[in-house]
Amino acid sequence: MITRQRLAAGACALFAALAAGIALPPAALADETTADAPKVDLVLDVSGSMRARDIDGQSRMAAAKQAFNEVLDATPEDVRLGIRTLGADYPGDDRRTGCKDTAQLYPVGPLDRAEAKAAVATLTPTGWTPIGPALLEAADDLDGGTGSKRIVLISDGEDTCAPLDPCEVAREIAAKGIGLTIDTLGLVPSTRMRQQLSCIAEATGGTYTSVEHTDELTDRVNQLVDRAADPVVTPVATEGARRCAAAPVLASGLYTDRAGFGEQRWYRVDVLPGQELRASVSVSADREVGPAYGVLLRAVTVRGRELVRGEAAGTGRTDVISTGLRRPEPERDGDEEADRPAAETVCLQVTHSFSAASGVQTAPGLPLELTIDVVDGPSPSDDVAAFGLGRGWWLLGVLVLTGFVAGVLWGWLSRWRVTVWRTN
Repeated sequence: MITRQRLAAGACALFAALAAGIALPPAALADETTADAPKVDLVLDVSGSMRARDIDGQSRMAAAKQAFNEVLDATPEDVRLGIRTLGADYPGDDRRTGCKDTAQLYPVGPLDRAEAKAAVATLTPTGWTPIGPALLEAADDLDGGTGSKRIVLISDGEDTCAPLDPCEVAREIAAKGIGLTIDTLGLVPSTRMRQQLSCIAEATGGTYTSVEHTDELTDRVNQLVDRAADPVVTPVATEGARRCAAAPVLASGLYTDRAGFGEQRWYRVDVLPGQELRASVSVSADREVGPAYGVLLRAVTVRGRELVRGEAAGTGRTDVISTGLRRPEPERDGDEEADRPAAETVCLQVTHSFSAASGVQTAPGLPLELTIDVVDGPSPSDDVAAFGLGRGWWLLGVLVLTGFVAGVLWGWLSRWRVTVWRTN
């Protein structure tokens, strides 16, 4: 009897273990899917100025609610969407309290459309415009996961909580290297508001859009939410050194860093025999800069000898300037083949000649993206430099042969015609 009870207990334990084992993988899979899902946080200005009735005959708040309802209906299933407000709860005059008035109206996660619409319907234009604090909180809302992250800020006025400059806040968010993009939309914008919202967007590689109609707001927010669902490559944050010996060693991939004005940034790449190094760099002007600019990318040996360089320069105003380089496998004599190292360390130097405009903060440095690709070099027979002619050497041979044959035929015909002429 006791033996049967023990067997029954053992069988139950076995079935329970099997059930747990079967149940775990879907949960793990769900966690993995959630971690990779794109995230969007819609940040809406609900300050008192949103009462103004200048968008298609209705208030700015009513236009925003209508647009949000249509956006919620069109949001892709795989997007984790949240809604944050600023200026929605405190109606008083105390600046200190008003500048803390930001709250998560709907948490970032799987979307319950009915619940999200019900939350939006409760909004009433109330208080201040704490854009900077709201951006900081929104960045925390999107923390974690490996999918794309996007903040869509919709406002009808400038931040009222300086000295926490929202443009500087955006630069700090970009400097963290978490791959977060901030897009801004200005409702019935003024010049100063346009400048501030443009600066916020440029700091993270986002976009700014002026909006004066409800359908424009709906269409633009829908575009940005859909864009978040597109597959993206998130740059890996790195920190270049002031000299090659202390530089980080980077593999093939996309990296992000900050380069100060007049500062050199160094990185190292290990290149194996038979491999080719390709690299490019883009430097973004996320603030007002001087009219002359340039960017230089150099590949040098660990002893400082330049191997190849890429550079670009211009005048006027630009948001991004880029350049690149390519270093194929160097030719070696037969005696050098046996002495070649297992891998060669190539130092990459990045410098730019942007200058900060008067009164503009120089820290942190300008954002840069560095793309590194180490690939197998072409075989000797396919080398683009074969015979100094590339893959077109055979065409030249055909042309030479054709010219030779044509010359012989022309000479023979000319001699025959002369002979016939003399005979006649």
